[in-house]
Amino acid sequence: MKPTQPTHPRDLAVIALVAALLSWLVVRQWYGSVPRLQWFVPLSLVVLAVAEAISGFQLRARIRRRPGLEPVDPLVAARQVALAKASALVGAAMVGVWAGLLVYATPRLDRLAAARGDVVTAGVGVVCAGLLVGAALWLEFCCRTPRPPGDSADREDSPHQA
Repeated sequence: MKPTQPTHPRDLAVIALVAALLSWLVVRQWYGSVPRLQWFVPLSLVVLAVAEAISGFQLRARIRRRPGLEPVDPLVAARQVALAKASALVGAAMVGVWAGLLVYATPRLDRLAAARGDVVTAGVGVVCAGLLVGAALWLEFCCRTPRPPGDSADREDSPHQA
C-alpha cells in the first residue's frame, strides 16, 4: 500500500486562487442581492483550527510514545490525516472565497454603505481560513511516523504519514 503524501502548499494556493476568482465573479454579479454579512460568520473556522491544533499536539505526543500516554491506534491516525487533508482543502477554498469578496468590496468602500462591513467580515474570514489551513497542515505533520531506531537519516520524521 502506497503511503499518503503530504499536502503541497502550491496545491492549496491554486485552490485559493480559483476560489477567489469564482467568488469575485459571483459577488460582482450579485453583490446587491447578498444579505449583509456579520463579522462573526467566519469564526467557526477558528473553532475548527483550534481543535485541530490541539489534536495535533496530543497525537504527536502519542505517536512518539511519550511516557504515560497510550499509543495511537493506526486507524485513528489515518482518520486524523484524512481530516487534516480535507480541512486544508476547505480552508484554502475559504481563503479564496473571502479574498474574492475582499477584492471586490475594498475599492467600493467610499461608494457602497455595505462595503465597509463586508470588508471587515472578509478580512476576518481570510485570517480565520488561513488559521484553519495552518492548523490542518500542523495536524498532518503531527501524523508523521518517527523513523525507526537505527535509521541513519538526518530528518527526525518520515515524509510518509501514518
